Amino acid sequence: MSNDHDIKVLNSLVETTLDSAEGYAEAAKDAKSTQLVSLFQGRAGERRLAASTLQQCVRSLGGKPKDDGTVLASAHRMFVNLRTSVTSADNTAVVDEVERGEDHIKHKFEDAMNDNELSPPAMSAISDVYVSVRNGHDQMRDLKKMLHAA
Repeated sequence: MSNDHDIKVLNSLVETTLDSAEGYAEAAKDAKSTQLVSLFQGRAGERRLAASTLQQCVRSLGGKPKDDGTVLASAHRMFVNLRTSVTSADNTAVVDEVERGEDHIKHKFEDAMNDNELSPPAMSAISDVYVSVRNGHDQMRDLKKMLHAA
């Protein structure tokens, strides 16, 4: 049985998870409160660890894991950085962008978890990392709601 499909799906999630880690690192630079800086830096570290878990699964399946994010995400970060420099973003704008990224990664993981062609080891790694992804998404969603209500 070939592991090509597992490796392809896992590597796509590695890229997205690394994009997320980089997005959090960028958000930490843009945040206007030490509390948010700390939160975003913590989530960036958590996402790097999650990517490492997925990369290890790719290795265990005999594949070569991706080790960087996507070009699209780099372009998006450049756009966000440009926009935040022009609008002198506040915490709400930064959290809005982070939450948008969280929606994207959550949907990618949910799509993968609905993939019936994945092997049990790949599905297990994805499910384990999804717990962190869902928690990050829910935290950013709640923070966004709180900031918009204020």
